[in-house]
Amino acid sequence: MAVLYTDRDRYGRAPASPLVEAVQNSVRDLVRRRWAESGDDWSDFVFGSSERLVTKADIEAIETRILATGYRFAWSSILSQRDRPEAYTSGDAGDNPDFSFEHPEAVTEAPDAEGRAQRGTGDNVVMRAKNTQGIALYVRTSERVVDLMKNGVPEDSIAIIDDSGGTLTAPILEKFKGVICAGGTVRSHLGILTREYGIPCLMNARISGIRNGDRVEIETSAAARTAESYQSGVEMPARVWKLA
Repeated sequence: MAVLYTDRDRYGRAPASPLVEAVQNSVRDLVRRRWAESGDDWSDFVFGSSERLVTKADIEAIETRILATGYRFAWSSILSQRDRPEAYTSGDAGDNPDFSFEHPEAVTEAPDAEGRAQRGTGDNVVMRAKNTQGIALYVRTSERVVDLMKNGVPEDSIAIIDDSGGTLTAPILEKFKGVICAGGTVRSHLGILTREYGIPCLMNARISGIRNGDRVEIETSAAARTAESYQSGVEMPARVWKLA
């Protein structure tokens, strides 16, 4: 008889979050029930009847149960929140000068002797000899990208974006002095693109209190995050500062 292993059984660690654990447990329970109902052996179920027996309605029911608890998804692309606002945490388009990402786990500190106030961390894509300074520019909608294409990207802009896919900002990516992305890893599409363009970039950034127009510095002199560090869970934070 086949066994549906837990992440802890297979990888020696617990799921990444209570949400991940809840979804995994719900999906496993669903698969077990549908497999038992099918009367098939495991191979025939996986490669045959599962496509008919595990339905879209089943998956939607799992999401409905999660949302009924009061949970709202965090999002890495504003399109998801725009299409289904009831399922996501509320967000701002980022054009408001008072808007800022407020990650609950952002590491913040008081200004140092140079007037730099740490406002978060991220995973450095490529190590450079010097840190990168510029002006924070939130880019979170296709309308914002079109506007920047028409009117130009301001000089020294360090883009702050949600989407690790890179598709949103691809038309203007090479115009940025740097990028801070709230999602993904150094192996995400955006990480690959910025590396190829030679643009300083922090992925998986957890920042707080940075607004449009703030002068910021990203620690691109920090060691670049490696695949091995992701696999082993070793953190390699590169800092983000708001400058006086």
